[in-house]
Amino acid sequence: MTSVRGRVVRWLDERARTGVVLGPHEVEVVRDLRVPMPDGVHLLADLHRPVGADGALPTIVIRGPYGRRGTLGRVARMLAYEGFPVLFQSCRGTGGSEGVFRPQLDEQQDGIATHRWVRRQPWFTGRLATFGESYMGYTQWAVAAEMQRNDPDHAPEAYVLQITMPDFGVVTWDNGAFALQNALGWSRMMDRMSRGPAARLAMLLPDPRLGRAFDVLPLSTGDTAAAGRPIPWYQDWVSHEDLTHPYWTQQSYTDSVGEVTAPALMITGWYDIFLPWQLRNHAAMVAAGNSPLLTVGPWGHMTPEKAAPAHQDTVAFLKRTFADEPSSRSAPVRAYRTGSEDWHDLPSWPPAGTAMAEWFLHADGRVSEQAAAAGVTEYVYDPDHPTPAIGGPSLGPDTAPADNAAHERRGDVVAFRSEELDAPIDIAGEPTARVRIRSSAQSFDVFVRITDVHPDGRVMTVCDGIRRVGSVATRASDPEPDGEGFREVEVTLWPTFHRFRRGHRIGVQLSSGAHPRYARNPGTGIAAATAARTVVAEQVLAHGGERGTRIGLPVRPG
Repeated sequence: MTSVRGRVVRWLDERARTGVVLGPHEVEVVRDLRVPMPDGVHLLADLHRPVGADGALPTIVIRGPYGRRGTLGRVARMLAYEGFPVLFQSCRGTGGSEGVFRPQLDEQQDGIATHRWVRRQPWFTGRLATFGESYMGYTQWAVAAEMQRNDPDHAPEAYVLQITMPDFGVVTWDNGAFALQNALGWSRMMDRMSRGPAARLAMLLPDPRLGRAFDVLPLSTGDTAAAGRPIPWYQDWVSHEDLTHPYWTQQSYTDSVGEVTAPALMITGWYDIFLPWQLRNHAAMVAAGNSPLLTVGPWGHMTPEKAAPAHQDTVAFLKRTFADEPSSRSAPVRAYRTGSEDWHDLPSWPPAGTAMAEWFLHADGRVSEQAAAAGVTEYVYDPDHPTPAIGGPSLGPDTAPADNAAHERRGDVVAFRSEELDAPIDIAGEPTARVRIRSSAQSFDVFVRITDVHPDGRVMTVCDGIRRVGSVATRASDPEPDGEGFREVEVTLWPTFHRFRRGHRIGVQLSSGAHPRYARNPGTGIAAATAARTVVAEQVLAHGGERGTRIGLPVRPG
């Protein structure tokens, strides 16, 4: 950058990150560096260099598939203003890099080659950290344990892992249910990005083709309906329901998370699409003896308000790790509590002393800590008119809690309420529902949502979860039916840190779908990629005794 251009860009960056004081350095950018891969392919990268920096801070590597300019370029500059040289590389087959983009499949070998190359460059400062969110966090996980194990001299020495995880398969097939909105929406976005500037510009407008594509069956035709042609990786995703298949296991790094010993900062939000798995990754690192920092805010995957606090956390973490600068952080975990709308500094997650308390669902619509009398609740799920998704984590910017009041008046949704609370209740962790259910369909979904029922009638989402029963991938692990045909289906809900205030009620909602967030279950048990015929599912919930339909709430004492 020229000095004048640099001042203009800096002025724009200051206004784009409200609440952030930019670092002292001017930044120069070297565009389109060609980084060689072992197979002869070259990946393009931009180097953001802080002018006048003394080289004491680490070089940061970012690897992603979404281009290197615009908002993402600003992310790199923000770090460079602080004195960090930043190499921002486009993944294979994206952003001008050579090769074919195959999501997740090439990131380990390409990442390892990139880190080795960086350490040979004259501008390398002698230490290396990685940074990035979403897919740019996955590229960090792809190299972390492998390089530490087999090439420690070139391995990253710290990681900043934001709204991300090391295994996209379990997100795509969430407890057996296909995450259609995210999988097809992301595939459509990446397809548009590959078609040139005009198609990328069109991404700013509503996409009616995508909306219609969510409703087509079989699922394997969704990409053609949305994009006009098959998208190779989408076809792979929808045709591999079984997460033990080598297609998924070769790109999963979950099993090696505990091997990573370098310092790490994890940042996520209560409404992020990767939240449960990122918190489990954090727990795995802690159990293995690492001490990663964790911040969980009131954010979704694309919440703009996350940018400023995440940047401040990142800079403080890296400067403490590499320059011994003092930290203002008082505890390893900083978590936002919804319901009371306040931040808490905690020594661990979930908080010590949290214990599971069982609340029972009664046939008369109550939720209480007393076991229910025998009874049933019935509803009908029609996949030709699927229960719609109301809110919930998604790739969109608006993932704030939704009001379920109107939704719960549907015939295919059943809702239960506690009495008004005479004292606040905090829950912190992963609630678990145990639903005794009988279905007339070969395959069916159980969708459970906890709500906070306000005195003014609002029924606000707290967290939810889904589990599919009877599919080709789940049959081996499905619960067996009892003599009356009921199965006890366990559904682990999204993690939460929430206060139910005095005078509010705890709500529990059950249904058999949340379309298009999760693809409808046709009910036939046929493979999702080819199932086109649908059957209506008559659902019966069983209540009564200690084994009746119930939900476990991770209650925090005090």
